[in-house]
Amino acid sequence: MPVRSTSDPRLPAHYELTRSQFVFSSLSLASAFLLLGVFGLRIAMRVDLRQWWVPLAVVSGIVVADFASGLIHWGADTWGRDDLPVIGRRLLVPFRVHHINPEDLLRRSFIDANGDPAFLSVSVLLGLFAVPIETVWGGPVAVCGFALCGIGMMTNQIHQWAHMPSPPWPIRTLQDCGLLLGRAEHAAHHERPYDVHYCITTGWCNRPAEAIGFFRRLEAAITHLTGVRPRHDDRRYEERYGVPALPAQLRHG
Repeated sequence: MPVRSTSDPRLPAHYELTRSQFVFSSLSLASAFLLLGVFGLRIAMRVDLRQWWVPLAVVSGIVVADFASGLIHWGADTWGRDDLPVIGRRLLVPFRVHHINPEDLLRRSFIDANGDPAFLSVSVLLGLFAVPIETVWGGPVAVCGFALCGIGMMTNQIHQWAHMPSPPWPIRTLQDCGLLLGRAEHAAHHERPYDVHYCITTGWCNRPAEAIGFFRRLEAAITHLTGVRPRHDDRRYEERYGVPALPAQLRHG
């Protein structure tokens, strides 16, 4: 279960990492950066980076990372209960806490915030080493995968920057250029019931996904097949901390 916020005891806060979790997150980050560097060197030695498709592969990897962040974010926001074994505490609780106390993210250390995405990136990078990089399709896949992991493993850090009133100026410049998720872009997600703008890496996929109703259609299909209603636990979690109920016309699902 979450702890109470030190800045406002009425609000929940993200749990503190145990020593074993801290070690695991540290090793995940070190492994991810090492593998990314080795894989990047492999690409540089075996791929002609002057080819026309290289920028397209890089952009494609960034788009995939952004969309993947949205899928994971949507899944954790929308389904499941915070008391589920393993994923409840590790995955779902941080999202529930973040909705009620979004600024709590700012107190989390680099290792705390980024260990889990790094662990996921390690798995993808290990798979990418099996790609035959010298083939016609292997080069583009490798470059795309490098971009995907390079920015994807930093998703939580980018998310944290988007909550900072005044991030470092290079980051603020990238946000202003639309190359990283910005504060204004992400603010839309924090309007209850937290059911829009799930993509939190660059935010590029948010508007297209909303335009076609991607997540709403997916929710409707899951509810039709299973009978489970979206965001049920989110409302239960808010009630636990005294957050007033939304008017009926504003509820989704």
